[in-house]
Amino acid sequence: MIRRRALLAGAAAFPATRAFAQGAPGIAQRVDDAPSAGIRRDLLIQWGDRVAFDAPAFAPLSPNLAAAEGQFGWDTRVVAAMASPRVEDGIPRAVLAVGHPTLDPAMAFPDGRDRPEIAGAMQGASLINIQRRGGVWMVTDGGFQMRRLHARTLCRMGGAGGPARGVFGVTGGAATPWGSLLLSEGEGAAWARRLPGVASSEVGHVVELDPFEPQSVPVKRSALGRLGARDVVAALAADGRAVVFMADGREGGLLWRFVSDGPAAEPNALDQGTLYAARFEAGTLRWIALPADAEPYGAAVARGANSLGRPMALALEPNGARLWLALREIPRNSAGAVVEMLFAARDPAGDTAIVENLMEGRVPPRPRPGREPAMVPAWPVAPSSLAHDVAGNLLVGTAQPLRDSALPDALYVLPLDGAARGEPRLTYAVPMGAALGGVAAVPGAATWVTGVAHPGAGLGASFTAPRSRWPHFREGEPPRGGLVALSRG
Repeated sequence: MIRRRALLAGAAAFPATRAFAQGAPGIAQRVDDAPSAGIRRDLLIQWGDRVAFDAPAFAPLSPNLAAAEGQFGWDTRVVAAMASPRVEDGIPRAVLAVGHPTLDPAMAFPDGRDRPEIAGAMQGASLINIQRRGGVWMVTDGGFQMRRLHARTLCRMGGAGGPARGVFGVTGGAATPWGSLLLSEGEGAAWARRLPGVASSEVGHVVELDPFEPQSVPVKRSALGRLGARDVVAALAADGRAVVFMADGREGGLLWRFVSDGPAAEPNALDQGTLYAARFEAGTLRWIALPADAEPYGAAVARGANSLGRPMALALEPNGARLWLALREIPRNSAGAVVEMLFAARDPAGDTAIVENLMEGRVPPRPRPGREPAMVPAWPVAPSSLAHDVAGNLLVGTAQPLRDSALPDALYVLPLDGAARGEPRLTYAVPMGAALGGVAAVPGAATWVTGVAHPGAGLGASFTAPRSRWPHFREGEPPRGGLVALSRG
């Protein structure tokens, strides 16, 4: 069993790197994906598949702006799975929210030449209806909530703001207890530099919309700060106010919180409230309130906010009592960690929390040139996505920043209680060149949906010469990232 220790401030916050768990399974890089024993894997949707009802068939050799705006985007990041409005036919259904953060021209376009306008259409977000029939999860073709958000989607700014252009670089998000969907524009700044005519003030926001109404206009909630948050989750305070947590994703980045002034049930509750930054010290967290008119990051650092490493993802217990933070790297350990925060009085709007180290990563060996892929112990490195499942486990997905690791990126189940607390179990490994692109538990089902992001990528890889042609392995067809459903039993 992994021994837990409280986190302290600075490099001394983390205990020594641990050995691999006894009996950890071996795994190697491979061109195909690999679910663990007892896991059924269903391919749901992939880059270029139809989302909008009138989208044409995928034609990767002929990139087209109008087609890309109606098709599933190139990159994949699962951000939320929401229960569908009740239908009296007994068929399990859900609505998925998926971000499309980036686009690599070398992998997405036949000649490797960037086409910024078409690239802007291939990014953003997708809303997908899924259902289970005959024991198999599938996309509901023509589902009511199916929708694409991209660089030309009409939005509006929160408060008294006017119209705004586009949804950009979605890297995270969450369903809220008050019935909306939040999307974080973590890669928005990169798209502002890439796309002509996009103002920097229009990107980097947390975007809110109604996921069940396809005509709803996304709102950029500027009161939460234009942080370029990598991930975001939401909770209800004990008194009914809205609470939003954000991880900003930068090196030395901070953990943020916004608490609304009024009840979350009020329209536009996220337009008025207080922004906070976290200070970690001696196994505790204290929230520091920031002035409304200050530049957030400078004001936070000046008032003592600090970092535990590079924050990449968040997960929240359904009752809002505990928050988990994935750090892709931490002081003196580039393999990262997952930390747990228990809020005082179990209220996410409270002033303090107890902080513990739940799991620390382990740097894998590098592959040996000219050798067959070696088997290495399966253990998370660079945790970059999190979700809480119905069985009370934490789901941890990895996305290593370098593609020369001997360890494939993968999904792990991390127990939160009992003797196995903090000991990860390998569940699903993605193909060569891919990252684990987010994960969400399907409400009311023993199923997780996860993303396979940019399969076949890596040093020297291209549209015509990828490292893997997942998922169909057809000569001449590029690899296509997408979503898979993983069902137990």
